[in-house]
Amino acid sequence: MKKKDLLLVIDMQNVYMPGQEWECPSMPRSIDGIIRLLDSETIGQVAFTKFQAPEQPVGTWQRYNQEYKEINEDPFCNELVAALQPYAKKYPVFEKSVYSSFKIEELIALAKQSDRVFLSGVVAECCVAATLLEGIDLGFEIVYLTDCISGQSRENEERIRKLAESFSPMHVQVTDSKTYLD
Repeated sequence: MKKKDLLLVIDMQNVYMPGQEWECPSMPRSIDGIIRLLDSETIGQVAFTKFQAPEQPVGTWQRYNQEYKEINEDPFCNELVAALQPYAKKYPVFEKSVYSSFKIEELIALAKQSDRVFLSGVVAECCVAATLLEGIDLGFEIVYLTDCISGQSRENEERIRKLAESFSPMHVQVTDSKTYLD
């Protein structure tokens, strides 16, 4: 990556690990790809996001947060996965209470300073898709890293990859971390 690129690591929290309530089976693969990028020492900027239920949700988020209250209040479920915690100590971690990471003003400011925004994380069909679409609307050049994004099924991952490809090449480049680093 160029020094002016931003790697955005979306919501890599324990609740999405295999065996957990909101399992994304390919999380281990995504963690490996993200670490490969972080360890490459070619990254300009990095930012992490975490979903954190708000105390005063609005609209449909009231029902959502009530239904998943037990998960939302579980400290283990909400922690970033252990393999990424050392990196999260070096880079900013922003909390959000909706799907799109681009509802965070500080993150928008980082992205505006970047040539490209590289998307990684979970859940492909929720937070990643919302961030992808809002990033396009904000005018950011998006790179969708297929091996660094996990969904709740392979089919969902494929659907969102195809969505990303539908915006290529004008708004989105679709690739994987290995191809990019080679």
